[in-house]
Amino acid sequence: MNNIKGYTCSCCGEYHDELPISYGNLAPVYYEVAPPEELEHRFELSEDLCIMDNEHYFIRGCVEIPIIGTNEEFIWGVWVSLSEANYKKVKEHWNQPELLEPMLGWFSTALPCYPDTLNLKAKVHHRVDGIRPYIELKPTDHPLAVELRNGMTIKRVQQIAEELCENNKSSDY
Repeated sequence: MNNIKGYTCSCCGEYHDELPISYGNLAPVYYEVAPPEELEHRFELSEDLCIMDNEHYFIRGCVEIPIIGTNEEFIWGVWVSLSEANYKKVKEHWNQPELLEPMLGWFSTALPCYPDTLNLKAKVHHRVDGIRPYIELKPTDHPLAVELRNGMTIKRVQQIAEELCENNKSSDY
């Protein structure tokens, strides 16, 4: 639960008690766009790891963006690709993530509210106590990378909530 006050949504006109500050994807984008009849034989998917076609490897993590003027963070739950070697290291040290160095990968989530986020260069920072990895983006001029560096305003958080409003028929997120 966050301590950011509620808002009246411009999408549905309803008052919401709380401004959502986290969203996530249950699978990498490649899973989401695959034909349903191919999912079972092409993917091994758990809550945190995914293998596609026995040759593409993914891990689930969090992009944590400071919300300016608060002690809160806006969190995108995302997927990042890993090399096969790094994926094997993750599996080997799953219960000892402190033994893992940061790993390079590529953003494998198509986030709404931004220009194309696929294949942004990322670094996976493993964390202990069952906390999903922190995902750092290469510092570029991509709006997501800029927000990660500089933070986002409450107004931007509300804009995202309105764009992703469940009553907004154009949103699949």
